[in-house]
Amino acid sequence: MEPPEVRYARSGDVSIAYQVVGDGPFDVIFVPFLLSMIFAWLHPLYVGFFERLASFSRLILFDKRGTGASDRPRGLPTLEAQMDDVRAVLDAAGSERAALFGAGHGALMCALFAATYPERTSQLITWNVFPRFPGSADERRELIRRTREMWGQADSFDEIIREQYPSLADDLSFRRVLPTIVRASASPGSAAEFNRVLTEADISEVLPTIRVPTLLLYPKLVTEPSYFLQLRNLEETTQQVAAAIPDARVVGIPGSDVNPFVAEEVTAEVRSFLTDRHDEPVPDRVLATVLFTDIVGSTERASALGDQAWRRLIADHRLAVRRHLARFGGNEIDTAGDGFFATFDGPARGIACAGAIASASAEQGLEVRLGLHTGECERDGAKVTGIAVHIGARVASLARPGEVLVSRTVKDLVAGSGIEFEDRGEHELKGVPGEWRLYAVRDE
Repeated sequence: MEPPEVRYARSGDVSIAYQVVGDGPFDVIFVPFLLSMIFAWLHPLYVGFFERLASFSRLILFDKRGTGASDRPRGLPTLEAQMDDVRAVLDAAGSERAALFGAGHGALMCALFAATYPERTSQLITWNVFPRFPGSADERRELIRRTREMWGQADSFDEIIREQYPSLADDLSFRRVLPTIVRASASPGSAAEFNRVLTEADISEVLPTIRVPTLLLYPKLVTEPSYFLQLRNLEETTQQVAAAIPDARVVGIPGSDVNPFVAEEVTAEVRSFLTDRHDEPVPDRVLATVLFTDIVGSTERASALGDQAWRRLIADHRLAVRRHLARFGGNEIDTAGDGFFATFDGPARGIACAGAIASASAEQGLEVRLGLHTGECERDGAKVTGIAVHIGARVASLARPGEVLVSRTVKDLVAGSGIEFEDRGEHELKGVPGEWRLYAVRDE
């Protein structure tokens, strides 16, 4: 098979390189960790993997931002930004709904995408998925340091092959080509930033909100942790993830290769799963970030200003809020009194919007409380309901004047964004069971 044409999709101001292979009855988009799909065509191992997938699907391949033939933007490769790239590629490829197949770190993003955009996700398939980095804070720092120092170095490839491709240890052609593919995939700095996002992210709270058919794959014979990937207890971890996702299916693949490209059983399982579950209805539940705002001391301020001046101020305030909602992709759900209820498809956008609203309100002489939570919501036409909505409202009620307060779920999902938080401790939220740890967004 000859490499297909490389095309580019625009994701904001970033160009994402992608390819389309095959013309099967359903679309599959494959999301690796860091490996460039464009340059992977240099070796038959990856070509064979692509051919097998394309034999029963229309396969969409792409290079993540910061890797391969795609742009190297200055911004960090957050999960939210990577989801934007997937949507841009699907749109450019003319795909309304596709099966997402993610490996390792790519699996984290695919799981988040499936929960956030079930209308674009027909099925979710993962290889070696894990909800959070299994190591300690010291191990996290060591992994990032070692990645920056070792990535692409000649003496690192023996370890990579031993850990990730043990069945190809004696394949001289693979040994010759792999360094070229790895170095073309990412620079040491880019690889370190991807690992920074990987080690800070936590999608544990997202897993129960995934409503699309899900297949979780892992290699049965991997018993030792990979230093670069920090994979441990793959079977146990995969089973734990499956227990959190409704009706998820788990299949162990024979072999000890950490990557999915080697064993033909991987694509055979994918084919069987997609064939059986290719026509499921779109779920009516979706993962969303909810934002609530409330003006502090509005009654007193209205009395001091008088009705006419207060109405003018509120009109200006609402205009400013709606301008920032439009700027950051927010969806206004309701305006109750002087506060707003809005949703976002990404928590980082919600935080940025909340910060902009707080600043604009301060310039108007108003203090506003703002609260955000990310959770499962039910869609009923233009309305959004569910426990996540109640949690978001309770979080906002606990915010200090001028403060943006978020739940731990929001904090965990903006890993690698550079947003900093101050721990506000554990709180009871009225009408919501359990203790909830909240964080204030630190002013820049």
